[in-house]
Amino acid sequence: LGHRLEHLPSQVSGGQQQRIAIARALVNHPAIILADEPTGNLDLRTGEEIIQLLGEMKERYGVTVITATHDMKMLSASDTVVWIKDGQAERIARKGEFEVSIGTINGKAL
Repeated sequence: LGHRLEHLPSQVSGGQQQRIAIARALVNHPAIILADEPTGNLDLRTGEEIIQLLGEMKERYGVTVITATHDMKMLSASDTVVWIKDGQAERIARKGEFEVSIGTINGKAL
């Protein structure tokens, strides 16, 4: 997005705004990342890159990543999952205690 340095937020797409916000959040190497729908406005490929990046931040720098999402692909990058229903924690499970099964579109795994 380097070619958009002089653009205002209203002059870039929602996905570009989201990528800029994620980059700004990560640049100072935070100890904790709170991400609300981090893949929400992104295309499939960019969303996968963000999931991979958050996983790398966790593994490489010991960052704690807390996400609120409806994107089931985030499950594969999660150590602990809390399912919330009507504002209450309905279930808490650690990796290995739940199964991730995403599906395919046109033969490509999601």
